[in-house]
Amino acid sequence: MAERPVLVFDSGIGGLTVLREARVRMPDRRFVYVADDAGFPYGDWEEEALKQRIVALFGRLIAEHRPDIAVIACNTASTLVLTELRAAYPDTPFVGTVPAIKPAAERTRSGLVSVLATPGTVKREYTRGLIQSFAAQCHVRLVGSQNLARMAEAHIRGEAIDDVALRAETAPCFVEEAGKRTDIVVLACTHYPFLANVFRRLAPWPVDWLDPAEAIARRAVSLLKSKPVTEPHHGLDTAIFTSGNPDFQTRRLMHGFGLSVS
Repeated sequence: MAERPVLVFDSGIGGLTVLREARVRMPDRRFVYVADDAGFPYGDWEEEALKQRIVALFGRLIAEHRPDIAVIACNTASTLVLTELRAAYPDTPFVGTVPAIKPAAERTRSGLVSVLATPGTVKREYTRGLIQSFAAQCHVRLVGSQNLARMAEAHIRGEAIDDVALRAETAPCFVEEAGKRTDIVVLACTHYPFLANVFRRLAPWPVDWLDPAEAIARRAVSLLKSKPVTEPHHGLDTAIFTSGNPDFQTRRLMHGFGLSVS
């Protein structure tokens, strides 16, 4: 029987940033990447309907792939439905992706931190709870972007992104207050690291753009220590799109990441 895979799930292709880091730390593992492109973007959904969709989708994914672990490489999904997934599928370990507010609060020197996220992640009580628990001494600005996830998907496919439009999405992250400036911006959507170099170029001053992918991969490794690989995986991993019909550019991108589109 083939080794049980690590399943990496996202609403689109943003979770590839997490997959990339996970592969570095788990080179012998087999991966199945699932993009719920039929439901993308999640920010347009009513919360209860989105919960039901994701829980039902995971029922099918777990039955078909029997993953050793499932990584939810999506802040919106994690802050909304992670508790429900763990309750519905207790035999499957889940690793979520939540805004890196705690490490940002530990690293900031100015005390001014911004969280760049989707509108869904910004409005979650989970996110505000992280601020209260770990960043009460900081000034944390929550910036919800309706458009950046789409822009990131276009960018990674090689499409041109308008600098003016992109700067308008990130401008609220930069705060000057009492002689201090924002020094850390938390990238609270796994799509956003694809734009990190563009963010740096357009930023009005240098900041630390905090990418959670490394921490997510470390957590997955720690949970898999009790499940060693007996037969190292070689060859292409698998990518699954819920639409069943990714376009040519997306297929080419997946191949570039060493993924065979199923």
